[in-house]
Amino acid sequence: MRKKSKYRPRPVLLNPVEHAIKGVQRVGSIPAGTDLMIKNHSSLDAVRRGEAVKDDIDVLIAALNMTEALALMRIGEDWKVEIRAAQDALFAVGSRGAETGKFILRGPELIALNLGMEIHDAQIDACTVSEMERAIDMVRKTIMSNRARPIIARKERV
Repeated sequence: MRKKSKYRPRPVLLNPVEHAIKGVQRVGSIPAGTDLMIKNHSSLDAVRRGEAVKDDIDVLIAALNMTEALALMRIGEDWKVEIRAAQDALFAVGSRGAETGKFILRGPELIALNLGMEIHDAQIDACTVSEMERAIDMVRKTIMSNRARPIIARKERV
């Protein structure tokens, strides 16, 4: 039986000039950036009202992971303490919600999440599309290498 090769061909860009031009645009200035901000704030509003479901928490987790990755790339790095506080607040809400099925915020958690989303919005306005793509890759690699903090602990196999 033949060993499976690890070689995977890279995708070919059909228009590399257009790709380069889009890479230097600010995320906040393109329609996709505005849609992203609306999606994030609608999820935060659902959590604030006590009507959140798992998808809303997943959107907030992705937003705060992106915030941390951009801070590691030196876009808003002076807010690391506040970003960590927002992630801790979201972890607490997610842990309680995983047990009860209801994602309800407490006062200090709401304040931390609001500040975390404001930082994320400022980062979106400041970063380019290529920086956002690098941050997405950083988050993906962190999750794939099991360095991310899971909300629900994995069950050990017996």
